[in-house]
Amino acid sequence: MPQQTTEDHPIRSSGRTSTGYRRLFALPGARAFTAGNLLARLPMGMFSVSAVVMIAGTRGSYALAGAVTATGLTATAVAGPWLARLVDRHGQARIALPATVVSALGSLALLLCVRHGAPDWTLFAAYAGTAATTPNIGGLSRARWAHLLRDEPGALHTANAFEQAADELCFMLGPVLASFLAGALFPEAGTLVGAVLLLAGMVLFTAQRATEPPPRARSKAASPLRSPGVPALLVCFVATGAVFGSTEVVTIAYADSLGQRAAAGAVLALQAAGSCAAGLAYGALKPAGPRLRRCLAAMAVLMTLPWAAAGTGSLVVLAGALLVAGMATAPTMVTAMTLVQRRTPADRLNEGMSLMVTGLLTGIACGSATGGWATEHLSPVAAFAVPAAAAALALLIGSVSTRA
Repeated sequence: MPQQTTEDHPIRSSGRTSTGYRRLFALPGARAFTAGNLLARLPMGMFSVSAVVMIAGTRGSYALAGAVTATGLTATAVAGPWLARLVDRHGQARIALPATVVSALGSLALLLCVRHGAPDWTLFAAYAGTAATTPNIGGLSRARWAHLLRDEPGALHTANAFEQAADELCFMLGPVLASFLAGALFPEAGTLVGAVLLLAGMVLFTAQRATEPPPRARSKAASPLRSPGVPALLVCFVATGAVFGSTEVVTIAYADSLGQRAAAGAVLALQAAGSCAAGLAYGALKPAGPRLRRCLAAMAVLMTLPWAAAGTGSLVVLAGALLVAGMATAPTMVTAMTLVQRRTPADRLNEGMSLMVTGLLTGIACGSATGGWATEHLSPVAAFAVPAAAAALALLIGSVSTRA
């Protein structure tokens, strides 16, 4: 476990260790940076769904839509750790805000390429550019909590749970908003609104300088990948990401096959709702220690429910199965991210968390592409075997290669 720094704590504790959510937001500046972070994070639940709906609706191919989103996620996976390293070295405001401006411009380029019938390769280029320059917004917020609460592990556990619940909330509301905008306005509306929200939220978030972790000089610590246990966690994140990516594409295609594509966002939102509720409940607990294998086992079991529900031909039954299945994902992510924070050197924390997001997005990219292929070459029902298999693989990897 990395040694704590000796600099003065920016916010003095009351002398008591509390794990309640009220304690978190009593910290000066916490509400302000959280508001900006949530506003900027909401588009993370919009962009991929918007791209799938926009591209599939205009080009008539879920395979193309899945491949484009997979390419963008791969670009994020490659560029993310380098961007996070710059954030650790130069600070959040100096790096994250300019990068967000570039990302927003990339979203506008994608919108114009789709709207004006540009060649397929331009879609890949525009979406990859957008994704590569989008900061790890959740990681930036988690780094602030880790800085503010580094002497309070119980409160940090609660903060990590809140951040995961916030992720799920954004992925719950984002698809609904994206689907609504595409249906009520025009296919590119979700991408346009997402770009505006991302930029506005990042401006508000980076304006909160009092809670920003101080920039670090060039670290002499080894890469987080050389920290004990981190490579195994990275592989688990890849497999877990495949669960998320394949579920999204397959669910949209399944709803489309029933003539209810407009309801796909709401169905995906229920999965996020289950995860959000489970994450908040998990954060209120005081676990003796991380139990990653137990969380992975629960996810592997519950992800078989959507596969079984899809066979009924009812979108309502599928929605209920996804709601229950989602309850295992937030505890898994909270536990895994807590382990990352424990095993990563303090002066490379953004980089370490970004590496995990890299693994997660790599898995999402693979899951999106595999789910799109299975939908077109097998059937929307059979394609639900992909997220179930990915969850089983995550459990196998976790059982073999982790000690948590």
